[in-house]
Amino acid sequence: MAFSLDMEDEGVHMFAMETPIIIGVGDVKNRSTRIEDAKEPAVLMHESILAAIQDSNVPDMDRLQADIDSIDVVRTWTWPYPDLPGLLARKLGVEDTLKHKLYSEHGGNQPARLFDEAARRLAKGECKVAVVTGGEALASLSSFAAAKQLPPPGWTPPSQAVDSVFTPTGRDLGTSTPSISSLWYQLSRTHSPPDLGALHDIGAPIHVYPLYENGFRAHRGQSLKANHSESAKLYSEFSKVAQEQPYAWNYGKWDDETVIGTIGKKNRMICFPYPLLMNAFNTINLAGALLLTTTSHARDLSIPESQWIYPLGGAGTKDCDAFWHRPNFHTSPSISRSLDAALSISQTHKSEIDMFDFYSCFPIVPKLACQHLGVPMTGGTKPTTLLGGLTSFGGAGNNYSMHALTAMTRALRHGRRGTKGLVLANGGVLSYQYVVVLSSTPPVHAYPVQNPLPDEITDVAAPEVEREAEGEAVVETYTVEFDRGGRPAKGFVVGRLKGSGKRFLANHGDEGTLRQMAGGAGEICGRSG
Repeated sequence: MAFSLDMEDEGVHMFAMETPIIIGVGDVKNRSTRIEDAKEPAVLMHESILAAIQDSNVPDMDRLQADIDSIDVVRTWTWPYPDLPGLLARKLGVEDTLKHKLYSEHGGNQPARLFDEAARRLAKGECKVAVVTGGEALASLSSFAAAKQLPPPGWTPPSQAVDSVFTPTGRDLGTSTPSISSLWYQLSRTHSPPDLGALHDIGAPIHVYPLYENGFRAHRGQSLKANHSESAKLYSEFSKVAQEQPYAWNYGKWDDETVIGTIGKKNRMICFPYPLLMNAFNTINLAGALLLTTTSHARDLSIPESQWIYPLGGAGTKDCDAFWHRPNFHTSPSISRSLDAALSISQTHKSEIDMFDFYSCFPIVPKLACQHLGVPMTGGTKPTTLLGGLTSFGGAGNNYSMHALTAMTRALRHGRRGTKGLVLANGGVLSYQYVVVLSSTPPVHAYPVQNPLPDEITDVAAPEVEREAEGEAVVETYTVEFDRGGRPAKGFVVGRLKGSGKRFLANHGDEGTLRQMAGGAGEICGRSG
């Protein structure tokens, strides 16, 4: 005997599910930084979309292009466009038939999130062919700025004035309320009063990721020397991958452990414990695009199945934006839950994943992902990057993981490394995460129709915060910012009051404390003061 619910029964949601697939990927690199060779981000993105169309091996490229009815664009750091998805639709000649367009918020999680949402729309029959794209031209823009030619001649008129180059992980973000880059200010300003981070001049990525590295090291009982060697080895392995990645900014170049681990004029300390070669490099000209459709439409277009790669599912969430309200500095609940939920919704066990690409603006992100999944941080048999990381491949703005998805697609098509891959996209200051799982073999389940995770994790307890702390305390984590001459400039402490257990933020109180924090001679986490 069998029983079936009627379609109109309350709580039953039924979809005539299609199977979404990737049919084409495209990457574009403009390695020249000469002004006469410059191309704005919209041009690079358009070129990457055309490359994705060609990559599909479709017999009729004009028909495939005309069928594009969904365009998602990862927000670019380089240039404030008034309507970038609409501009790309006009370049493609599909503005009159477009059913969906979206320009994302900022965040390195956006490529994976937009990809998952496009796959869902296809699965529900809401569109036929979807484009997900993004790109940056910060290297070219920097050349124009150096030549005092802002805005660059011939670029699309901006939606707001641009008088400097956006530097999201640099010193233009020295506080939680940035003030130097007018573009960054326009992108991030709020009407809120100065937050606790701003009061202590802390909040940039160069500050917050080191807080986690130091906290993670202390939690594991690792020495400072062993931790530094581990990070240098990890990024040396990543650099080796980028050396052979044709779209990497540092293609053909390898920095070994000694180069990455040696502090000097060419590799000065930025914020302890990360020197320059453990920080993301953002001054690049890169764009990428993914082209998705359904199996039924791909057959109608005669796209060969050798080009098909199957999304299995995705999931993402975020931790509290204010890092001082997070539970600790040795785990990331948003990373852990996004990984677990994406694997679960994809009906995939972590042991089935053959290749990973973990976002890697700083070493702590892949370390936390590896720790959670039980994957070796260095020397493993399964790759944890296909690109080479944001230092060696290039930061690519919010768009780094777009290139991870294109690289994963190519690797899965090739088949020599395995049949399933996972991409972790991270954004903010270890704030936003999104994970997607891809396969070269068809799924046994329908594509998930929603992200299983909440927008923000709110069920993990965090210490109460004291804005004006006094009394005996212990260091929970810390970092030190260095000036361009390699001298320690300011110390940052996240501490806990011994009496109440409340958390607080502070700066170094005297030069002796700053020297100890910056010296690297012994563990500061756990010290009293």
